[in-house]
Amino acid sequence: MEYKWTVLTVTTVGIFMSTLDASIVVVGLPTIIEDLSTSLFAGIWVITGYRLMITILLVAIGRIADIFGRVKLYNCGFAVFTIGSALCALSPTAELLIVARLIQGFGAALLFVNSMAIVVDAFPTAELGTAIGINQMAINAGTIVGYTLSGVMIGLFGWRSIFWINIPVGIFGTIWAHRRLKELYAKVVKERFDYIGAVLFSTALTVVLLALTLADLRSVITQGLLVMSLVLFAIFLVHERRVDHPVLDLSLLKIRPFTVGNFSNLLNGLAFAALAFELTLYFELVKGYSAFQTGLALIPMDFTLIVIGPISGRLSDKYGGRGLSTLGLAITSVALLVFSTFSIDTNVVTFAGALALAGFGIGLFRSPNASSVMGSLPPERRGIGSGVRSTILNTSMVVSIPLALTLMTAVMPYDRLAVVVSATTLGSRLEVLQLLDAIKYAFYAFAAINGLAVIASFLRGPRTGTAGGVDV
Repeated sequence: MEYKWTVLTVTTVGIFMSTLDASIVVVGLPTIIEDLSTSLFAGIWVITGYRLMITILLVAIGRIADIFGRVKLYNCGFAVFTIGSALCALSPTAELLIVARLIQGFGAALLFVNSMAIVVDAFPTAELGTAIGINQMAINAGTIVGYTLSGVMIGLFGWRSIFWINIPVGIFGTIWAHRRLKELYAKVVKERFDYIGAVLFSTALTVVLLALTLADLRSVITQGLLVMSLVLFAIFLVHERRVDHPVLDLSLLKIRPFTVGNFSNLLNGLAFAALAFELTLYFELVKGYSAFQTGLALIPMDFTLIVIGPISGRLSDKYGGRGLSTLGLAITSVALLVFSTFSIDTNVVTFAGALALAGFGIGLFRSPNASSVMGSLPPERRGIGSGVRSTILNTSMVVSIPLALTLMTAVMPYDRLAVVVSATTLGSRLEVLQLLDAIKYAFYAFAAINGLAVIASFLRGPRTGTAGGVDV
């Protein structure tokens, strides 16, 4: 097999597994909360702790990879991810499960940030859109399939099975990556790493995410944490402008397609990443579905997203990313508005159609946008560029569910919402209607946020594309 296809195969497996476990807990959250006798706050941290670890490490790992080598870190990622998965499956309490998820997230960060940079190193420019499209398909598939797979696995074998399935794949991937991957990029051995910047960034991001997971903006503690995070981010930006080798290369923001593409990713991630969480509440608490039935109900979104991802990647090689990305975002906004019309009596055909529409929109957006963003960077900055891109995307995703809860408190008080979301069934029709109104409100807000992403994507402007043409 030609080496570039070996690279694509190995990295596709790694990024699929790392993104799969970012979503695989969502549908089973009520089951985990009940089985471990824990709170909604702890349950949310089982989800967000994993992605938080990925998010706070991505920029630093991207920078370290540019200096010490991308393949070496990628190989370590497979091993750490596998160990973390085993610890998750064995965790007897919610607290230990959260710790295990943090370890698992560290391994996933090593896989996530390096996979795309390794692919970009291995493929010629004219084939980059197709390669990234396939890699992006793995991200989409991991994110979306995790929802369905978790419902099925939990329904058949219990919630611990969603972690046990990682073990054989992780062992195989660790050995395979070690034997087949090789370093193609000349490492930047003379540059020093900005440890102070990395600590400032990670701390600021952790504080803001902690504030949002509290989901109560009226709380003095929440407000204080938000102010603290803003101060830390300001200090971080000032520091980055003064160091010779910053952890976050702010000069990349001068590249218009890179900046606008990442901003579109940020807004879309905020709007879309909580979708499965909101739909899980709708299906399980409003419609009365089991976790197994909820997983099956999400299949239309899985299918369309997986099919459209590689097709849109190939189309972006020929036609550029702006038009495809913008159209995909517009379709996603329409789907979110359709979700906001759901009621107790909505039939299966309606929500299957809405889910298929959402999957189509996201599939059309992500691959062309990723190709546009990464293709705009010089080769020596693709590692840090991939880290910045992945950090922005993961930040939006880890914030999305806490943001959804915060938006829902505009309709339903937080204390009551925490009790309702932690329940496996609701006691009265009034509770069902209140929760449904809260879910609808969140969908309205996310449709508006995603609408801003449509405008931003269109404004990225023409540039020289990855296929040598003009990206329009």
